[in-house]
Amino acid sequence: MEAKDISRHYPVGGGLFGKKGLVKAVDGISFRLAAGRTLAIVGESGSGKSTIARMATVMEPPTGGELLIDGAPTVRTDAGARRRLRLAVQMVFQNPYGSLNPRKTVGSILMEPLAINDRGNRAQREEAARAMMAKVGLRQDQFARYPHMFSGGQRQRIAIARALMLNPRVVVADEPVSALDVSIQAQVLNLMMDLQEELGLAYLFISHDLSVVRHIADEVLVLYLGRPVEQAAKQDIFARPRHPYTQALLAATPSVDPAHRQRTAPVRGELPSPLNPPPGCAFASRCPHAQARCTAEMPGLREVEGHLVACHFAETVG
Repeated sequence: MEAKDISRHYPVGGGLFGKKGLVKAVDGISFRLAAGRTLAIVGESGSGKSTIARMATVMEPPTGGELLIDGAPTVRTDAGARRRLRLAVQMVFQNPYGSLNPRKTVGSILMEPLAINDRGNRAQREEAARAMMAKVGLRQDQFARYPHMFSGGQRQRIAIARALMLNPRVVVADEPVSALDVSIQAQVLNLMMDLQEELGLAYLFISHDLSVVRHIADEVLVLYLGRPVEQAAKQDIFARPRHPYTQALLAATPSVDPAHRQRTAPVRGELPSPLNPPPGCAFASRCPHAQARCTAEMPGLREVEGHLVACHFAETVG
C-alpha cells in the first residue's frame, strides 16, 4: 500500500444559522507499506488516525492525493476494481465486544465473508473456518459457540480470524488491544506477529499506546491535528525523537525500565479545534520550544538524520 499526499476534508455547517466550515481530518499524509512490515500510526484523539483507517480500507475515498494498493489506484476506477481492492484490505476493530454479531456462532461469523463472496460450498467454507480457528489458537469444540461465551482476548482472536478469511494483503488494526487486559495484550500482539511472519501480511497498526507500538512496529508515523509531524524507523523514534510532540508522547508513556523513560517538559493545553486551526505550526501553542517563527510559518516535512520531521528547530530539539 502506498499513500501519496492523501487528504480527507469534511464540509460542516451551512444550515439556517450555521456557518460553513471545513474540517481537515487528514491533510497531506504519505507512506509506503511493504509485505511483512508494520507501519504504526500514533497520535492523540482527533489526530486523524481512524480517518486514515477508513481510507486504507476503501470505505472512504481521499479528498486529495492518491492511495495505491499493489500499484492500483483506489479512486477514479470502476466499482468492480474497487471491490477487488477492498477484498485485499481487511480490518480488525478496537472493541471485540461490539464488532462480533452476538446472534451468530463463531463458525457462522468466520464463514460469512466466504459466503458473501461466493467462495466454495458450505463444506469447503466450514473446513476453511476450522483451519483458521486452529491458526489463531481456538479449539474445534468452540466452532458452534456464541461470542458471549468467550473472553475479550478470545473474541479478538475471532475478529483476527475473520479478517484473514479472505487472504488479505493488508490488515488495518485500529487500536486492536486497547480494550483488553494488559496480561492479554501481549498474547494477541504475539499472535499477530506470528501470523504476519507466516502469511506475509502488511499491518497498518493504529494506536495511541507507544508501549504497544514499541513491541510490534517497524516504522512509526506521528500525527498531530491531521498532519504528519515525524516519521522514522521505530528504533530511531524511540532512541532519539526529533519533534517536541513525539518527545511529549514518549514522556507520557509509563515504563519500568529507566532506559526507556523520557525526560521532557509536559505538554500543556488542549488540541486546537480542527475547524479553526492556528496559523503556522499547529503544535506551537503547546510547545516548550516555540518561537515567533513557529506561529507564522507552517513547517514542512524535511529529513533530519534519517527522520522526516515537521519542525523548524528539529536539529536543536533533538
